[in-house]
Amino acid sequence: MSFENLFNVANISASGMTAERYRMEVVANNIANAFTTRSPDGGPYQRRDVIFEAVLNAKLAHPKPGMEPLGGVRVAGTEPDLQSEFPRIYNPGHPDADQEGYVTLPNVQLPMEMVNLITANRAYEANLKVMQAFRQQAEQAMQIIRS
Repeated sequence: MSFENLFNVANISASGMTAERYRMEVVANNIANAFTTRSPDGGPYQRRDVIFEAVLNAKLAHPKPGMEPLGGVRVAGTEPDLQSEFPRIYNPGHPDADQEGYVTLPNVQLPMEMVNLITANRAYEANLKVMQAFRQQAEQAMQIIRS
């Protein structure tokens, strides 16, 4: 194992932490706009989802024939949620009400966003634990080398 490959564990965990932090930011933005009925695009706010993609590291030796070596994860981008419907409520006094008195609300469901936030937080914590374990093992290895 080369010295360069030694830190791949830390790099993979760091990429996961970065991606999950971004996911938490997008979820927080969805929650913040849960009642925004007028967006710059016109109409209510449309919730967004984060798309992750695997990073393949061509420098690593293949562990098994035919397997691609992983190098972590990165955010490929965000996309609007086109599948969820926009709820409508009757509120004729609202400034964004249509002629019938209905207001179209964002397609953000707060319980679902909280689940997404907790899931992203747990994934971030798992990557952090890997980083902490790696650091602890590296410190123990340095202690062995010094003695």
